[in-house]
Amino acid sequence: YHLKFNPPPEDDEALMARLVHRSDDTAEAMGKRITMYHENVSSIIDNYKAISCSFDGTKGKEEIAEGIREFIAAGPPGGDPAAPAAEAKPATPLPPPTKKIIIAGAPASGKGTQCELIVEKFGVVHISTGDALRAEVQKGTELGAKAKECMDAGALVPDDLIINIVKSRLAQEDCQAQGWLLDGFPRTGAQADEMKQMGIEASHFVLLDVPEGILVERCEGRRSDPETGKIYHLKFNPPPEDPEVQARLVHRSDDTEEAMGSRIKQYNANVDAVKGYYKDITQEFDGVGDKNELAEKIAGFIGK
Repeated sequence: YHLKFNPPPEDDEALMARLVHRSDDTAEAMGKRITMYHENVSSIIDNYKAISCSFDGTKGKEEIAEGIREFIAAGPPGGDPAAPAAEAKPATPLPPPTKKIIIAGAPASGKGTQCELIVEKFGVVHISTGDALRAEVQKGTELGAKAKECMDAGALVPDDLIINIVKSRLAQEDCQAQGWLLDGFPRTGAQADEMKQMGIEASHFVLLDVPEGILVERCEGRRSDPETGKIYHLKFNPPPEDPEVQARLVHRSDDTEEAMGSRIKQYNANVDAVKGYYKDITQEFDGVGDKNELAEKIAGFIGK
């Protein structure tokens, strides 16, 4: 929306409350983006000058749209409208669309295990918001600098900044070529809405459903290896007996029964809103049982 030219509906209080001003919509950021545009636009136009037409973007949107329609309807510039159509060449088969997967579930629902199996099966790039954020900070990008400023101040990184970082990561070559698997994000309806506004669209939404009692049991036995980032469970997914690995394992402070109750409550308060944004591409799975059998069911859904 635009407050002046395309105002949002004022009678929708929920929508008005969700509106955000993007961090790259400041005068300073816009100046940089406009400068970059002007540095490149001439060379782009030169490559398409035989089929180009310029339109005054300050006119009314309907007038601009009509001009564009007339330009497209006239066919390629310089062509003869009366000339017979060229014989159609056999269409080159399109490559299969890349998978754009979101996996969601409560803490300890098995997302990490299934992410590994999905990556192994489909070759997609596994993306977590934490990893993406740390990578931006390490590279010293503008987004990373803003995130570091928040973290150094002990503040939460704002949703719009996290989503811009996610968008930047998903736009990288490996994600574009191989597809991607976004792990545990978005977590709220507001985040899902902002992702949609920024053009981040998924092809599959996988939701793991596990009863609360089992979630708590899983967390109490969970151990993390800080060096590799791998998560084990003393009963369901035991770590290797390597003494070095065993010595590194830690029990996270937020894996206690009390902390888990709070995290599960927060998840339950938001999951329906998130599901609502992806209802047309969602499949729920029972997260209890054999991990390989579950992986086969998930693969069947993603492979459609």
